[in-house]
Amino acid sequence: MLYSEKVMDHFRNPRNVGELLDADGIGEVGNAKCGDIMRMYIKVKDNVITDVKFMTFGCGSAIATSSMATEMIKGKPISEALELSNKAVVEALDGLPTHKIHCSVLAEEAVKAAVKDYYDKNNIEYDKTLFCVGDCHCCSENHND
Repeated sequence: MLYSEKVMDHFRNPRNVGELLDADGIGEVGNAKCGDIMRMYIKVKDNVITDVKFMTFGCGSAIATSSMATEMIKGKPISEALELSNKAVVEALDGLPTHKIHCSVLAEEAVKAAVKDYYDKNNIEYDKTLFCVGDCHCCSENHND
């Protein structure tokens, strides 16, 4: 499958690249299998993500999904950012090749990791199950499998 125009655009002209030195939350996720590393920075005011930046070391799909994810959460309440799914990122990019879907999962996880860091730094209580990904054991007592 060829990459969509949107994927190519976000790869060639990524939005919100860089660091926020005064970030309220920073999330870093990586996938050793593919070598992609994403770091997401968020600035929060009145429970709204007022600014977001990312730094990604990885393939074109990783850069494109990071860029799209930042566009999708910027200016949104934290509750909406936490609802961002990798499927929504893929749809917004008009699709990804099957073997690159993991990049969209990393983008979703990076957003959640940044929000979790913000909550932790500010002693904000939260539902731990919101941040369970993959084989997370932090909330295994809530799983009935």
